[in-house]
Amino acid sequence: MAQRHLHFLRIIADLAKVQILVGNLMRIGIRRPESPIRPRPAPRAARLLNETRAEPIDHSKGRVATVLLEKPTIRTAALPWAHFRLRPFPQIAIRVMQLANKDDVPLHILSGLISSDPAFAGEVLTVVNSPLFAPRTPASSILQALARLGTRNIQGLCLTVAVRAYLGKSLSQPAMQAIWRHNLACAVIAEKLGALGALDKDIAFTAGVMHDIGRLGLSALRPTEYAALLRSHRGTAASILDREQELFGFNHCEAGRQLVADWRLPPSFTPSVSGHHEPRHPDGPWDMANLINLSCRMADAAGFQAFEGCEAAAYSDLLLEVPADERPLFEDDLGRLSTEVGSRIESVESA
Repeated sequence: MAQRHLHFLRIIADLAKVQILVGNLMRIGIRRPESPIRPRPAPRAARLLNETRAEPIDHSKGRVATVLLEKPTIRTAALPWAHFRLRPFPQIAIRVMQLANKDDVPLHILSGLISSDPAFAGEVLTVVNSPLFAPRTPASSILQALARLGTRNIQGLCLTVAVRAYLGKSLSQPAMQAIWRHNLACAVIAEKLGALGALDKDIAFTAGVMHDIGRLGLSALRPTEYAALLRSHRGTAASILDREQELFGFNHCEAGRQLVADWRLPPSFTPSVSGHHEPRHPDGPWDMANLINLSCRMADAAGFQAFEGCEAAAYSDLLLEVPADERPLFEDDLGRLSTEVGSRIESVESA
């Protein structure tokens, strides 16, 4: 019996040595080989959802970390973009935008994705049934809302809900409220312009909501300093880019372009996000980026500037940039346009 116990103790000792050896190998970087067993192919619905999951963030490749912002220890403008840490944008909205950008995504998959977050789904239904989308009858489910609005429209809807959630309590601050209202005003005007011609009005609305997403990044990086800049700056909408460059080392258009890539949003929105302050020739091509460029300046003229001291262009001059064959169909009275836009913004804020 004693020999059997001794043999058992030796086995335990040998196992302990093996465990220590494996631990040492793991520490120096040697890994056991991967199992040759391959997983079964995922169903199509699971594949579509998995394709939209955010990838791990690699700071060595210059990607923005979507984690809580750390307090900077040196002047922010001296830091490269890769060192900035932003709190995460609502992942449900990002995945909805990625899926909705696919031509063949089934509605029940989108519905299941949105419904997986009850709080987000509730917000979506609330906004769907608001005057912003002017429903004839209220939608009682996400699937019903999708069937009514379509996948293109649901992008803008979910993005609107996500931006409001991202701003959170900061929406009570005048500077952040101005950014929020400017984005919505641009989206509403872009939708109206898109409805007149060949451009997709639903994509135009989404691009309008997204066009100033770079400001969200700047406000998250240095909220106090950026709010102070927005309160104090006087000049055209494009003139603030140089001041942002001084403060951060890049402006909100460059930040927006980077966020579209890092948050894996549809790249088709990049020109609208990065080029909405570039000079535009009235006779230039009429594409989505130029539509957003004009909508942004019309939002300023209508009284929904991104900062209080923004000097807006004359509305009569902006109307001349609308394509000649569509111009007679667009609202020529700035007062009526401002009232309509304000009403739709209020419908979202009160929802």
